[in-house]
Amino acid sequence: MPVLKNQTKWEDLYYYRKTVVLYQMTVVFCRRFLPKFGDRTVDQMVQAARSGKQNIVEGLAD
Repeated sequence: MPVLKNQTKWEDLYYYRKTVVLYQMTVVFCRRFLPKFGDRTVDQMVQAARSGKQNIVEGLAD
């Protein structure tokens, strides 16, 4: 009898798939509606969406 369960792949997680879509939508929104240069808001929005995705991957690894 194994002590640990088989680890789930992070690509298959429901919430990871949702964060990928959220990241893609954020990038498209920023490119379409916000200025490309001189606005820190764009960088912050894209980085926040990316880190939400990465936090799921890192949390599953731990």
